[in-house]
Amino acid sequence: MKNRKITVIGSINMDLVTSTDRVPTLGETVMGETFHTIPGGKGANQAVAAARLGAETTMIGCVGQDLFGQDLVKHLENQGVNVSNVKPVTDSSTGIASITIANGDNQIIVIPGANYHVTPALVASFEDVIATSDILLLQLEIPLESVEKAVELASKHQVKVILNPAPIQPLPKELLAKVDYLTPNEYEQQLLFDSIEWTEQERQEMVKKCIITRGSKGITFFQDGEREIPSFKVDVVDTTGAGDSFNGGFAYSISQGASLEQACQFASAVAALSVTKFGAQGGMPTMEEVQAFLRERNEIL
Repeated sequence: MKNRKITVIGSINMDLVTSTDRVPTLGETVMGETFHTIPGGKGANQAVAAARLGAETTMIGCVGQDLFGQDLVKHLENQGVNVSNVKPVTDSSTGIASITIANGDNQIIVIPGANYHVTPALVASFEDVIATSDILLLQLEIPLESVEKAVELASKHQVKVILNPAPIQPLPKELLAKVDYLTPNEYEQQLLFDSIEWTEQERQEMVKKCIITRGSKGITFFQDGEREIPSFKVDVVDTTGAGDSFNGGFAYSISQGASLEQACQFASAVAALSVTKFGAQGGMPTMEEVQAFLRERNEIL
């Protein structure tokens, strides 16, 4: 495999995960089953997913100077992620995500904390890191203006950009025009397209950038028309981080020169394996596991 560099700019959180039989209704108290603190954050998740597959992965982000921050940086380093550009900040706590898991699905509340210290100025200070990357992978759990600055720098240095538009928010046309790949789920894709007035030509150009993740229904992408890749059938334990696993897998595959179809199929396998274990990062597979999974299903990439 080629030695390609993936840089991820995004959130680093500690996930506070509660498992329960069912989610309480408004004003109701129910008894939960288990509680765990698990490394998370969409940026960190995607960095770990890429690193586990063997990519040279660099993380740019911020944590608080607290125990969560120390533990998360150490964890990323143990997963093979370059953390030399993860900065501790003194006036904010590490970001957290409160996750409730019930019936194999999840509900999530994110408190950004130190992630909002990933400012445009901080991003600009790492221009040399971005310039020497093959892929820049972004999400929307840091300030939007910082995402815009990162995309501007990547465009300046002709670095391919993958933007996972989550959590979804209105995005400027100028930003989207500079992105190479958009990886929304169905809900995010609908809101993204409805929030902007497009000419028909603009809409068609934007559609071509979209790789739409549809959960158990598979992947939709656009190459010589709309195309679909069915999902892999697995026993689902925890869907937390499935989208992040897909993005890490997609970034890795694209960095290796795979076709769009090959990258989507590979990333789908990564995401499928990720939901068979507990925790956003805990289920993210290695390259050997993905290759074995695909061989079992007679899929050759």
